[in-house]
Parts: sequence; structure tokens; C-alpha cells
Amino acid sequence: MFHHYAELPYSQRVLFTCVLLILGMGYLFALLNVYFTYAGRAGGNPLMLSYEDIVVAYSGTGKGSIIESALNGPMASMLPPEERTAVLSWVRDGAAQTGFDPAIRSILDKRCMTCHNGSNPHLPNLSNFEGVQKVTAVDAGASMATLVRVSHIHLFGLTFIFFIMGFIFTHAYVRPVWLKCFVITIPFGAVVLDVSSWYFIKLFHPFAWLEIGAGMLMAGCFAFMWMTSMYQMWFYNPPSAILERLGGDIP
Repeated sequence: MFHHYAELPYSQRVLFTCVLLILGMGYLFALLNVYFTYAGRAGGNPLMLSYEDIVVAYSGTGKGSIIESALNGPMASMLPPEERTAVLSWVRDGAAQTGFDPAIRSILDKRCMTCHNGSNPHLPNLSNFEGVQKVTAVDAGASMATLVRVSHIHLFGLTFIFFIMGFIFTHAYVRPVWLKCFVITIPFGAVVLDVSSWYFIKLFHPFAWLEIGAGMLMAGCFAFMWMTSMYQMWFYNPPSAILERLGGDIP
């Protein structure tokens, strides 16, 4: 009681193919964004994304300041060693305004203003002492306001993505039927687990494993639906049940 891709007009299959290609590219860039955002946050290997990086991103280090975590992690390559040492020494000495001008201000103006000039409300504003003072506070990870903002973006955005993917995948021939329904359903549950774990990591760090697992489930289901849909649309000989319904071979 469903229409297989072979029973759809070519125009609809072309539409589905274009959507799948763009969504596939978007998902790859999303995975790269996760890597570049979190790899090295815990001060380890900046080329590796680890469990510790996820924990630090959401619960903070609880030790140094926000700017120290950034300069020892993902922002380590943005400053030469001597300038990074100067900024970190100033922060550890109390981050007084008397030491900010002109030495620290000149470093930040030269290295950081491309992104941290105040034009992006989601990035710290380092164009003045008041803004810099905020990132010298103890690193407690993502704030509740940030988590709420990102949560609603993820919940809306990923729901639309997996609705589109699931709708296209409903035309695939997959047996048993419960497996097809399972693959369609799992990403929605994984989205809820993923977003919920951001808040729970602050209370209990091992919830980071739940976030990692939820992300792997989403990626696995996305890949399975994408490859199955593309293959059955253009390279798959429909099963006998579909051919009989069509009345013969597909021209």
C-alpha cells in the first residue's frame, strides 16, 4: 500500500534526487562543524574530537577562565605563542584594566577582531575591556541562554530535515516493514536525547556518551535512508510485487 520510486514520475524522482544531494552535502558540513567547534576544547589533541572535549564544551573546565579554555583549545592557533602567553599571564594575574591597555588590547585588536568585534551577538565581544572581562570569568561551559537558543534551532531544524528524509524514504521497498518504520522513527528520538543530554552533562558528565551515541544514531539512519533512496530510485530493479503491479518491466 505504498508507491515505489518506480511508480513515481521522473520529475518527482529528479526533485527527490536534488533534495537528497543538497541535504547530503549539508549533513557533511554539519559533521565538519561539530569537529571544528569541539575538537581540542579540553586542551588535548586539536585534531581529535574526544569525550573530554564534549564535557568541557557543555560543563566547562571548572578551573581556568573562558578565555584560557579557548586559547588552550580551539583558539590556540589564532595567536603566536608569545602573544598567547602574554594574554594568559595577564588573565592569571587578575585581568586588571591597568594591564589591559595598551599591550593586551593591541593583541586582541590584531588577532581577534575579525570575529569578536561585537557584530555577532553569539560570539564574545572583545572590542572593549568590559567585553573581555566577561571571558575572564571561570569557564562553566555553555550558558543556559545559549543552550535554549541552540536547542530550539536544533529541534526545529532537525525535525524538518528528518521529515523530508523520512518522507522520501517511505517510497523505498524495505522488508520487514517494522525495520523501515524503525529507521524513520529513530532519528526523532535521537534528536530529543541529543538536545536533552546538553543540559544533563552539566550535572553528570557521562551523559556526554549519550550525546555521542545519539549523534551516531542520527548519522547512521540518515546515511541508510539516503543511500537506500538514491539506489532504489535509479539503480534498483523493483521486486516482483512492484513489477506485477506495474504490469511488466520498467521501460
